[in-house]
Amino acid sequence: MGDGGQMGDGGPIDGGQTTPPADPQGGQTTPPADPQGGQQPGGGQGNGQNGGQNGGQNGGQAPANPSLRADQFVDIRKAPRVRQPRRSRQASTGVFASSCGVNKGQAHSNPDNVLAAPGVVNGAHHIHDYVGNLDTNAFSTDETFAAAGTTCTNGDKSAYFWPVIRLRNGQDDSDRAQQSQADGNTGSIVTPSSVKLQFLGNPRSKVTAMPRFIRVATGDAKAVTNGLKNAHASWTCTGFENRAFTDKYPLCPRGSKVLRVLNFPSCWDGQNTDSANHRDHIRFPDQATGQCPQGTKAVPQLRMTLAYNLPAKPLAFALDSFPESGHDPVTDHGDLINVMDDQLMAKAVNAINGRAGTRIKRRR
Repeated sequence: MGDGGQMGDGGPIDGGQTTPPADPQGGQTTPPADPQGGQQPGGGQGNGQNGGQNGGQNGGQAPANPSLRADQFVDIRKAPRVRQPRRSRQASTGVFASSCGVNKGQAHSNPDNVLAAPGVVNGAHHIHDYVGNLDTNAFSTDETFAAAGTTCTNGDKSAYFWPVIRLRNGQDDSDRAQQSQADGNTGSIVTPSSVKLQFLGNPRSKVTAMPRFIRVATGDAKAVTNGLKNAHASWTCTGFENRAFTDKYPLCPRGSKVLRVLNFPSCWDGQNTDSANHRDHIRFPDQATGQCPQGTKAVPQLRMTLAYNLPAKPLAFALDSFPESGHDPVTDHGDLINVMDDQLMAKAVNAINGRAGTRIKRRR
């Protein structure tokens, strides 16, 4: 598809994959139950996102952290096909895009996670790329977000962030290299060749505005230990967007780029901008029908599409991760803190719902 997304304008539901099919390379099957899943405040060492899984096992002794494996890299042509729900007549099929750059030269990066671990320096234990809001760090607040500048050309002050990808044999010359190495993340950070931030509609209904300062997360940085219930990673290649892995890195043919497609939940409870597990206030639509759960309403669905020029060799590249997650591709995740003002959000909603004369053109 031309926009690098996996599905039509209605957007892939639940991370671009429906009931996980068997992977011919020994990949994902039916997801195990997830006791709580997801990210908790204070994520970092043994609490929050980690859920304390390193304690209490093996007689109180922490297990060895897993290593990246060659069998986690698979030819994209062996990936399961992506499925999507059919649209109804009430579907919202428009697209609103913010153009916010690619974080060239690591202009804005840190190992914090203000959404899951506010106030905790190195709360993520891996480096995040940031675009959009210029203030984003462990100590950001709604007030500092509102007062900050942005890299987005349309004035969108939202904070968008995701874990970086590294070339494993590269050199990290940053001032955070020592901390990254201590967390098990080594190699040179790769800047995305492109970043697309698109807000999509719902295949069953029109969308309403999401509130300012809502926190929205997709994926689970601790899926290796929490289980796959909240794993929404989607790894594919340009030219092969109808196929995607959740738990494998794709090996792309010559001339094709690795794509990370991160689709966000979009069914809001209508009241809260956050919740204890950062999930209960905004959920994914039903992955088969696209219908929002009872008691929720459809809001614009963010899709991040991150493209990379990477070698098609096993073990050549990997995602930054928590130490105990071993760079597993299933732990890919992304975060949004919406800081659009009411006027810009209204333009987004109108564009997505297809009202004439409301589409926003990117500035060049």
